[in-house]
Amino acid sequence: MSGSEPTEAKLIAEALSAPDQHITIHLPTRHNPILQQVIDRVNADEELYALWTAMNVNAVNRLGMSDHGPVHFQIVANIALKLLRQLIESGVAPSIVRDHQMANNDAEVVVVLGALLHDLGMSIHRIDHEQYSLFVAQPKIDDLLGGLYPIGARTIVRSEILHAIIAHRSDGKPITVEAGVVRVADALDMTKGRSRIPFEAGMVNIHSLSAAAIERVEIVKGEEKPIHISVTMSNSAGIFQLDDLLKDKLNGSGLEKYVEVEATIESETEKKLVTVFRM
Repeated sequence: MSGSEPTEAKLIAEALSAPDQHITIHLPTRHNPILQQVIDRVNADEELYALWTAMNVNAVNRLGMSDHGPVHFQIVANIALKLLRQLIESGVAPSIVRDHQMANNDAEVVVVLGALLHDLGMSIHRIDHEQYSLFVAQPKIDDLLGGLYPIGARTIVRSEILHAIIAHRSDGKPITVEAGVVRVADALDMTKGRSRIPFEAGMVNIHSLSAAAIERVEIVKGEEKPIHISVTMSNSAGIFQLDDLLKDKLNGSGLEKYVEVEATIESETEKKLVTVFRM
């Protein structure tokens, strides 16, 4: 794509602005033609969109959870791609490059499809959805990658994607950089507009209150570590969102030494507080 392609932040903002409309996945593919072909196939795949719809019905309508539909995957895929690129720019080699002598572009395919497919098992049930996602995703990965790689390379890419999917669960133990990226990216879809469903339904608890407190999440190059995640909160309840949820996903991700998290409260009614998590 050209140098004028939308930024990750703009793509995420566009997805959030129309949550009820049919979402077309957009990513800054840069000079990765295979990734662009994969995204074109994703957007043309009616079965995949139907799976996303089924997942969201289970999550939102039946379980009262936050959005687990295409907007979620648009956001997580963009975050994952941004995290991976910042790691690569800082000299961190993706696992598929280090262990299989493939390319950075292939690592991008792994994290994007890992992000887009990681919750497919929710179309069956929330409980154990990470495991169900594996057998729902495997044929879909083959469809999306068919003809883009030789059989051997496609098998490696598929295995790496499936590992990223299973490792995003709470007790997952990622053993690849790419899986760690997907795991952390999933947790970073946390701004208040993303978690109001249980809150508005009357489920007022620490989870809903803390989620409603997250105003902004920004990912930039860090000073001491390659990635700096800046979280702006409206009140101190948001600390729970970070310390209990984001921290849980970051710990054990393999990315701890590359990521710093800074949380800032901006409120006229609370004394300004800055908390820095270094994991």
